[in-house]
Amino acid sequence: MIARGEADDEVSERALRSGRVAQVLAQLAASGWRFLPAADPAFPALLAALSDPPLGLFVRGGLPALPAVAVVGARRCSAYGREVAEYLGRELAGGGACVVSGMARGVDGAAHRGALAGGGPTVAVWGAGPDRVYPREHAALADEIAGRGALLTEYPPGTPPLAAHFPERNRLIAGLARVVIVVEADERSGALVTALIALDEGRDVMAVPGSVFSRLSAGPNGLLRAGAAPVLSAADVLGVLGLSAPVRDEAVPDLLRHLPSGSSSTVDELAARSGLPVARLLELLLELELGGWLAREADGRYRRSHARSSRSDISPSD
Repeated sequence: MIARGEADDEVSERALRSGRVAQVLAQLAASGWRFLPAADPAFPALLAALSDPPLGLFVRGGLPALPAVAVVGARRCSAYGREVAEYLGRELAGGGACVVSGMARGVDGAAHRGALAGGGPTVAVWGAGPDRVYPREHAALADEIAGRGALLTEYPPGTPPLAAHFPERNRLIAGLARVVIVVEADERSGALVTALIALDEGRDVMAVPGSVFSRLSAGPNGLLRAGAAPVLSAADVLGVLGLSAPVRDEAVPDLLRHLPSGSSSTVDELAARSGLPVARLLELLLELELGGWLAREADGRYRRSHARSSRSDISPSD
């Protein structure tokens, strides 16, 4: 696959050098892509201000004129990391922010899907050419993103997804965003590269606290130790942007009534008491856990938390 990609890259470069730029751009336009030079008024101002800005971007879709938040993290994330990324994507989009990520497996893909579910736009930055969907199983997701936001890459057609491209891609993710959130990442994760670039470029960096027993918590917990702001709810992030959290679902406070203080319950028990579908119940449990209203025990049971966050955007009535 790599050898074929490198060959295609050489072909596309020869085409550009031989003056067949118009032909290459016409081929891209047929699949919805266009080239946006850095001198174009529509070029993102935050990217133009980077210390190492791209000369231009290949774009499919429309660039949203909304404050952007980058949600990044591990490809091989935990179920918790995936749930958090989806939750943040949905709530940030619902609150008026654009969610930016790299469309990779794991946290990135979950954040994009959450943003789409929240009705808002999302932007995916690729580390390959515009004719190379990577990973391939995200082809349908790419179409959804382009329909509601944009796909971006600085690499010409035929460029394969080489490992060296992703740190370069990460600077664009950090550059587009006003805030970068790290959900889960080990000590050598590319998400930390994105966070460090964001700090160098003067962006806000936030992190989701993780279990001390998980290696995937090393990145975000290390950032918190270094002074990054914690993400305990979507309202923490929206507040930095000067936005308000979306109106909460009335089912959230209702759910707490089915979990008396001093007791703990399984998901199945709560589903039976509340009558909620398990999928919806898991979403609400995650919101309450991130807001500090619930704690999940080692055996998977839920109990009310005695250290409820005063910054939560959830206001249950007991």
